[in-house]
Amino acid sequence: MLKIKLVRRGKRNQPFFRIVVVEAKSKRDGKYLTKLGFYNPLTEEAFKVSLNKKAYLEWLAKGAQPTETVKRIVAKIK
Repeated sequence: MLKIKLVRRGKRNQPFFRIVVVEAKSKRDGKYLTKLGFYNPLTEEAFKVSLNKKAYLEWLAKGAQPTETVKRIVAKIK
């Protein structure tokens, strides 16, 4: 089963996240199949989230399930 979830990057107290497609049982920061975009919770600008919507929809069609956090983030940018 495939999941669309966040992978943490950045320094201590300065996180940013990649939105990636991974196997469901993989570790949070483990290997991923493809990167779909990123999310930076610390910026106040409108450019907080960058997402390749075409690739996101393709992975959803292939059966990948987004996590609750990713669903919330994507719902905000639509």
